[in-house]
Amino acid sequence: MQLGMIGLGRMGSNMVRRLGKAGHRCVVFDRDAAARQELAGEGAIAASSATDLVQRLQAPRVVWIMIPAAAVDATIESLLPALSADDILIDGGNSYYGDDRRRHDLLAQRGVRYVDIGTSGGLWGLERGYCLMVGGDDAAVSHIEPILTALAPGPAAGNSANGNAALGSAPRGYLHVGPSGAGHFVKMIHNGIEYGLMAAYAEGLNLLHRAGSGSATTVVDAETAPTRGLIPSEYRFKLDQIAEVWRHGSVISSWLLDLVAAALAEEPGLQHYAGHVADSGEGRWTVEAAIDAAVPVPVLATALFDRFTSRGQADFANRLLSAMRFGFGGHRELAQTASPQPAGR
Repeated sequence: MQLGMIGLGRMGSNMVRRLGKAGHRCVVFDRDAAARQELAGEGAIAASSATDLVQRLQAPRVVWIMIPAAAVDATIESLLPALSADDILIDGGNSYYGDDRRRHDLLAQRGVRYVDIGTSGGLWGLERGYCLMVGGDDAAVSHIEPILTALAPGPAAGNSANGNAALGSAPRGYLHVGPSGAGHFVKMIHNGIEYGLMAAYAEGLNLLHRAGSGSATTVVDAETAPTRGLIPSEYRFKLDQIAEVWRHGSVISSWLLDLVAAALAEEPGLQHYAGHVADSGEGRWTVEAAIDAAVPVPVLATALFDRFTSRGQADFANRLLSAMRFGFGGHRELAQTASPQPAGR
């Protein structure tokens, strides 16, 4: 098939490469001329603008946009004059599902078909393939199935689910999950779960990191909690080795754990990271959806709020806690001490 890709960032560029390897012809555009030319050197056709990209495609055109959610509406507005009835516009980024439904209705007035695809795979998608959660009309999704097949990982060897017809295309790594907006809704929940899983690994390994550093204290004052010294002070765990052993046969093994092990093996103290963790929107929307549906998601909500804390957005609240303790009991803050170095290093 022929496909136009707008947005050649970390994922978009590798998706073009994977499609090219599968024999699909890609026309590409990005505001970064160097990104366009790099892919042109690998066999793609570089367009000079989004409109030029559309004009280089054969009807019915398939245009995939892989850009930040905040830029989608402006991009669609710029594309509208060049699009025709039966063309298919795909948003493969992390848009809000409610925006998908609005865009679907807007484009339908011109006969343009809109498909939202939640795309997971990150930097490793070129090699591993991408997990694709697809929302949109049946006919439009059916038309782009060769693209989905090429991008998805394909059936896993030895997976007993591969032959289960009731699971549809899911064992191959892509699935039409529902009408407009459904793809990004499922991806939104996927990312909310991701927040929780990441937080669980981070908290557990942080406890191992600090184990043995809080041995029983001899300080006796109103500002220091007495400890029992239950954790032996000689515990000095090598986190890189622990993460690695968990990868082999453990019930908590996962691709995320693989990434944790790789990061710790390269730099056990993670000194190159400041620990200011961003959130790109999906975690917030997941919690909003949970409130709307009256569904409890305490783990996912806590993981989201912890990301806010990591960026210093709890600093004022913490200062206020200190002020209240001083106000009612005259408690003064203790001088901060440096965090201990990674145990066993």
